[in-house]
Amino acid sequence: MSRALFIVDVQNDFTERGALGVQGGDEVAARISGYLAAHADDYALVVASRDWHHGEDDNGGHFSATPDFVDTWPVHCVGGTYGADYDEVFDTTRVTHHLKKGQGKPAYSLFEGVSDDGETAAQLLESHGIRDIDIVGIATDYCVRASTLDAVAAGRGVRVLTDMIAGVHPDSSAAALREIEAAGAVLTRSVD
Repeated sequence: MSRALFIVDVQNDFTERGALGVQGGDEVAARISGYLAAHADDYALVVASRDWHHGEDDNGGHFSATPDFVDTWPVHCVGGTYGADYDEVFDTTRVTHHLKKGQGKPAYSLFEGVSDDGETAAQLLESHGIRDIDIVGIATDYCVRASTLDAVAAGRGVRVLTDMIAGVHPDSSAAALREIEAAGAVLTRSVD
């Protein structure tokens, strides 16, 4: 078994009640939980990432009082707060590895995250002999996009399970999916 499941940023601040809430976030969390209950054993690794920002600074310009919602954002996912916690609907029981990204600087890709014991996604993939990755999570047009492009660049076979993603905006999400597909990832559904 050489396939991993990457679950990107299914956190309270990115679902309906959060600081940067994405429409459909809770539904994605519920679908991922159901999928894990049925399919976690299909994966050698189940890796979940979280934005985990500092609360006392602007995280390298990532936070702004006048955000442009492209490169700068309102305060979100401050480590140790409700907003940084996994979404209440997301059952993390079958997650094997947890990565935190940001931690003082802008970070979008799961590949920028690190576990509490210092392991990166690239190290996990190598140490477990992972060749293929399925990707789900939030948000399609930002962190799912960045994580997928990094996975393809790392030479992995990548599938994005489109029934378990949610984006900030329909247009930018559609553009991200076109870019992901053009880069070599496969767009499919968990039920296909």
